[in-house]
Amino acid sequence: MPHVTSHPPGSFCWVELGTTDVNAARTFYTQLFGWTVNEIPMGEFGVYTIFQKDGRDCAAGYELMSNQPGVPPNWLSYVAVADTDAAVGKAKGLGAAVVSEPMDVFDSGRMAVLADPQGAVFAVWQAKEHIGVQIRDEPDTLCWNELQVRDLEAAKKFYPALFPWRMKESPEYTEWHLGENAVGGMIVSQWPPEVPSVWLPYFAVTDCEGTVAKSGSLGGSTIVPPMEIANVGRMAVLSDPQGAVFAVIRLAL
Repeated sequence: MPHVTSHPPGSFCWVELGTTDVNAARTFYTQLFGWTVNEIPMGEFGVYTIFQKDGRDCAAGYELMSNQPGVPPNWLSYVAVADTDAAVGKAKGLGAAVVSEPMDVFDSGRMAVLADPQGAVFAVWQAKEHIGVQIRDEPDTLCWNELQVRDLEAAKKFYPALFPWRMKESPEYTEWHLGENAVGGMIVSQWPPEVPSVWLPYFAVTDCEGTVAKSGSLGGSTIVPPMEIANVGRMAVLSDPQGAVFAVIRLAL
């Protein structure tokens, strides 16, 4: 579904880069993925950079502010909800922490940022005028969101209680399904012990090795070199020059 006009509750609807140098990040991602930008003035909050593919919104970026000490550059995954305040109340009852309380983003929608009981940070979005990504599942756009987690069993209890997700489980991987559609996945984290659980966005590419090489030429780092996942595709995990981590994947046909 390349062109998107709505996101049902429980689907991943937006990805947003928080960075220490938005100008450098804009250069990196526009050259890596061929994105264009639409810059939205936000008054005292600076400029909100919306990345676009083929003229349709596909991601966003902003510069981390001084009131966010200790927050590293990161990609934040958003999940669509019908009612942000209700979702936050439910999440708190399930043991989540509220990182950012519910707030209106002008006329675009209402959001909040949460951390699950294991520390994985994500956002919820109640759309008004802005649905989120308008294009996905095409080369150089978002195609997957994966929870890399320490305690699988705890996550299996938390997320289906918060979102209308069911699980498709195998010994190697857990898929999150919304209705009949797979919307994301979960795997045991291989990060160092001091790194909390994390939601990792995947961007589709046509050439995994080529994208990794291009990222390196632009100042990015390779965390996981290209590897084949049987019946899925060829993927790699990268870091942009400011340290935000994301994955790329050439999906199997």
